[in-house]
Amino acid sequence: MGEQGPEGGSKTAKKTKRAAGEKAVTERDTVSAAASGTPGKSSAGGARAGKTAAGKAPAKKAPAKKAAAKKAATTAPAKKAPAKKAAAAEGPAGRPVVAAAGRARKPAVVPERTTVDVEGTAPVKTVAGRPPREESRTALVRRARRINRELAEVYPYAHPELDFDSPFQLLVATVLSAQTTDLRVNQTTPALFAKYPTPEDLAAAVPEEVEEILRPCGFFRAKTRSVIGLSKALTEDFGGEVPGRLEDLVKLPGVGRKTAFVVLGNAFGRPGITVDTHFQRLVRRWKWTDETDPDKIEAAVGALFPKSDWTDLSHHVIWHGRRICHARKPACGACPIAPLCPAYGEGETDPDKARKLLKYEKGGFPGQRLKPPQAYLDAGGRPAPPLGAG
Repeated sequence: MGEQGPEGGSKTAKKTKRAAGEKAVTERDTVSAAASGTPGKSSAGGARAGKTAAGKAPAKKAPAKKAAAKKAATTAPAKKAPAKKAAAAEGPAGRPVVAAAGRARKPAVVPERTTVDVEGTAPVKTVAGRPPREESRTALVRRARRINRELAEVYPYAHPELDFDSPFQLLVATVLSAQTTDLRVNQTTPALFAKYPTPEDLAAAVPEEVEEILRPCGFFRAKTRSVIGLSKALTEDFGGEVPGRLEDLVKLPGVGRKTAFVVLGNAFGRPGITVDTHFQRLVRRWKWTDETDPDKIEAAVGALFPKSDWTDLSHHVIWHGRRICHARKPACGACPIAPLCPAYGEGETDPDKARKLLKYEKGGFPGQRLKPPQAYLDAGGRPAPPLGAG
């Protein structure tokens, strides 16, 4: 064979080497494209693509990183949960803030946090409204005395609503007024006192005859025993006179502190508080006291007023209870002391409807006394009809 020249051999070798290099570049581009997901680059950029592919991790390690990231996300919820809770608490308008977009929310996180916040906070701020501030002792005294002054202007003619001409008649009438109205007593006592004008006469009376007279008052047998018994005690122990001391009056049959104070205040001019059913109801509505025992009510209310006001105070409260502040349906809309009453709204607040609930002279009706004082008549009051007249 003939020997090749130096240039021919060199050219052949270069062609072979160039072909091998292009083949290697093509293979590397294919591998790089498979790993990165982008199409292979031209042979002119093969060198740069080869360097880029050589600088990256092998294609098999990329899924490993993704798996590791997923594992880290699932194994660290405890650390991320406080961040979610904090974000939920700081979100606008109470809306929870999602830390990572597209990531599923855990529905139990926000309600549990809200519940804990409510239970851990003072109820006065989050659960219930602030309770009304307690009234100081000084404020209570001022309000109570102002109510009494207002009622004194509304009922300047207030008086005991039992007809009587002597302490004995007032004592008997007050005993008979238990469990009935003053009107019924006033309609009954004229016949009783016409037949038995003195304690001695009533002490010697035949019980059956007295019972027949007292029948309209109800509980007539028990009341007959009381009035005959107290008449005997007055005759035997006090010379037929009604005593003017509390400790003596409460010893008489059928006489308690309420009856004794009625007699002392209105027959002897000695101050006393009459705690009847109207008085009890109103002083509790007005929050003067929470007591339910009559003796404790008497002590609690008496401490709010000067002793000299006690008798008139009793009249004002009782009159208001009978005319406006009724037990079942108080006429709140026609009440002159509504701004001072904590119980305003328990009854009818419409003024027109409330006026229809007023009784006695406030509603244009007759009073309870057959012989009322002149001041009552001058104020527009009307006498009560006698028994059987209507």
